[in-house]
Amino acid sequence: MTSSPPTLSTRAWIEMALLGTIWGASFLAIKLALGEIPVFTLVAHRVVWATLILWVYVLWRGLEVPRSARIWGAFLIMGLLNNVIPFTLMAWGQQFIETGLTSIFNAGTAIFGVLVAAMVFADERLTTRRVVGVLVAFFGVAVAIGLDSFANFDIRSLAQLAVIAGTVSYAFAAAWARAKLSGLAPQVAAAGMLTGASLIMLPLAFVIDGVPQIPQEPVTFAAIGYFAILGTAIAYLLYYRVLALAGSGNAMLVTLLIPPVAIVLGALVLDERLGLSAFLGFGLLALGLLILDGRMEQALRKSLTREKSA
Repeated sequence: MTSSPPTLSTRAWIEMALLGTIWGASFLAIKLALGEIPVFTLVAHRVVWATLILWVYVLWRGLEVPRSARIWGAFLIMGLLNNVIPFTLMAWGQQFIETGLTSIFNAGTAIFGVLVAAMVFADERLTTRRVVGVLVAFFGVAVAIGLDSFANFDIRSLAQLAVIAGTVSYAFAAAWARAKLSGLAPQVAAAGMLTGASLIMLPLAFVIDGVPQIPQEPVTFAAIGYFAILGTAIAYLLYYRVLALAGSGNAMLVTLLIPPVAIVLGALVLDERLGLSAFLGFGLLALGLLILDGRMEQALRKSLTREKSA
């Protein structure tokens, strides 16, 4: 695929910036909640409350609810791949690495998405541009991890790998959604997916963390409310609006808007400080993603055309 994403309207940019801000702040909310509640309970809170909100939206809109056992089985797997695995791995990883660094690794989701799609779908082959973009982005991830993490493997190194594994799960989820859930209203697919995730997370949280305790700190309640309601339920609905306004290629840019928000909030609220390697890695990752979606190629072609016509 050589075409570039369409030009964005002002409204699309505003909604993309809003979505990037919401998701960027979610990393801070998760970090704050981890100060009082364990990982599996946190993820259960995130998916259960978001599930209830999305089903209220679906019923309010009068959208058709699937009745097929096959579809509900697909929802269960989608919930595992897109929520249970990545949410759990990333929340666990955030206990040991900075909020901003987690968001940088999260931005690498598109890299693995391209690779998984190329393995699964015949129309998603790896072009030269895509290979270059993936390689540049992979190098950016490696730089963000840091050479010392490869030389001295410790809990911080494991946490970084856990977050990256979460992005791989997101990639498989995207392929699964295309293969099994196409044709459904996206809001219904999101509600069904989160239902599947809730059915998995609730028993896991009880078995691993025990009976949930009522949080004692007001900030924990606020954090749960934020990442469950705004960061998950409302964010999914806004994401589908962005897809409709901007297209999937442009929507990928949201992943580049998330880390700056998460980095700034982590510094202001938690006094986190990222090393130079994290910023260099993010720069290379951003360059790789821009190559992937065709903007760099389009800009180069326009420049060559102007030079020839001059």
